[in-house]
Amino acid sequence: MKTLFQALLVVAMLFLGYLCVSSIMKPLRFTQEYEHRRDKVIDRLIEIRTAQVAYRSVYNQYTGSLDTLLHFLKTDSLPMVRMEGSLTDSMIIAGMSESMALKEGIIRRDTTRVSVSDSLFKGRVSYIDSLRYVPFSNGKQFEMGATFLSTASGVKVPVFEAKTPNDHFLKGLERQEVINLNDRAIKIDKYPGLKVGSLDEANNNAGNWEFK
Repeated sequence: MKTLFQALLVVAMLFLGYLCVSSIMKPLRFTQEYEHRRDKVIDRLIEIRTAQVAYRSVYNQYTGSLDTLLHFLKTDSLPMVRMEGSLTDSMIIAGMSESMALKEGIIRRDTTRVSVSDSLFKGRVSYIDSLRYVPFSNGKQFEMGATFLSTASGVKVPVFEAKTPNDHFLKGLERQEVINLNDRAIKIDKYPGLKVGSLDEANNNAGNWEFK
């Protein structure tokens, strides 16, 4: 009987030890996986931002449509200025400027067009198609919008925003940890997820992960 009791005591101690280790490791595992997924989503948002900046360079505004943005990436082109010739040291000493050299034909500038997909994604059209999808979300798409904001001086400034909530890219992880993460963000008036740009302020297309 004593031997059985000791055996049960050992089993109970091992089980309690397992529970203690599990309670410590669970948040650590969540943090590791969260950071891994977060980095992948940030990479995708940075690429969307790069695409939006290119779109604005052509159309002087951003687009709130993922379909429009991806169509632009696959079918449109960007201007590229190529310069031939250069000022020599003696020309600079003599006071010649680049504009003067252009007028005299010493320097030439030619503007050509290069496809957006080649310029930004080295022609990877299949990869462009994946930009709309949030990693680890089982097919969820990024939310995106664009508008114009008026500055204090009355100037209209184009802005855009692309975002996804934590619930989408953290799908399948410890639910209570995700709830806690969302609650902490909401309590300090932050978006409970990842986003780049803003429809409420001109923030130079910053991502919310870039703020301390």
